[in-house]
Amino acid sequence: MSETPEVSVIVPLYNKGSEVGRAIGSVLAQTVKNYEVIVVDDGSTDEGPAVAVAAGYPRLRLVRQQNAGVSAARNRGIQEARADLIAFLDADDEWEPDFLETVLRLRERFPGCAVYATGYTIVAPDGSARKALLRGMGRRGKEGVFAAYFRVASKSDPPLHVSAVAASKSALLAVGGFPVGITTGEDLLTWARLASRHSIAYCREAKARFWAPATVEARPGRKPQEPDLVAQGLNALGETLDQQCKRELRRYVSHWHRMRGVIYLHLGDTKRARSEFAMALRDPLNLRAAVLLLFSFLPGWNAARLHAAVSRAISPWRKPPAHR
Repeated sequence: MSETPEVSVIVPLYNKGSEVGRAIGSVLAQTVKNYEVIVVDDGSTDEGPAVAVAAGYPRLRLVRQQNAGVSAARNRGIQEARADLIAFLDADDEWEPDFLETVLRLRERFPGCAVYATGYTIVAPDGSARKALLRGMGRRGKEGVFAAYFRVASKSDPPLHVSAVAASKSALLAVGGFPVGITTGEDLLTWARLASRHSIAYCREAKARFWAPATVEARPGRKPQEPDLVAQGLNALGETLDQQCKRELRRYVSHWHRMRGVIYLHLGDTKRARSEFAMALRDPLNLRAAVLLLFSFLPGWNAARLHAAVSRAISPWRKPPAHR
């Protein structure tokens, strides 16, 4: 391993034996070849680590640790990385063959940036797919410097998805990597911290595929974390931003509270849902939160049922499937 890799690819792994082969295969199919793969086994109890090693890639390292969560696994990978450019790929996602080629081109074209990202495809549990919806990015060119991160993030799918992002190692270390102890939304906080400090180079074309888990309705055990560490972290960023960015950040925090409220609604906890929607309404333009607040005064089961029916009626999944 005398040649320094251009990119370190970090794959956190925990009990994804049936999916990790697909993820590793998509890395090995990349059009550029000077990279290393660091699979961080976060205490798996299935065959996942063996599947990763069986790929036979000589520059793949398997690093083992006791189960500490996905943030700790990603942070361990960052520490182990030999390249300055680090790309992340979750063990159940995959890349298009030119993902690494794309982020390397972005780094060359936009040297003032520290974060390089692409669009991505969202694959539903039933196999249907669509491109992530990004509103407010403008229409000039397929590649460029991504401005107004919080404005776009407040009304879109997440513009940065962990399996469609690469960043400099120094920038990741400067923001503390991924926050340990946060169970949901830890990567959103990392991207927000990076966006508050650095410019982001972006390719609109979908170069990664995110295999979405089951919906909230199908996962009644999923519960928002209390206290809300993500909102606390996001609000703390406001101290470092100008007035325009602060307004856009407030709208993004409002969006976050609305998402948490929806989860509580489907869990039947209308009291907490009501509280989240009320916090979302600190942005008076969040009309969806206002409607959801009205829903929350229905009995819990009926509120969730009504929301699910409305969501199905306007869901982007009703659009034609995206093609690879």
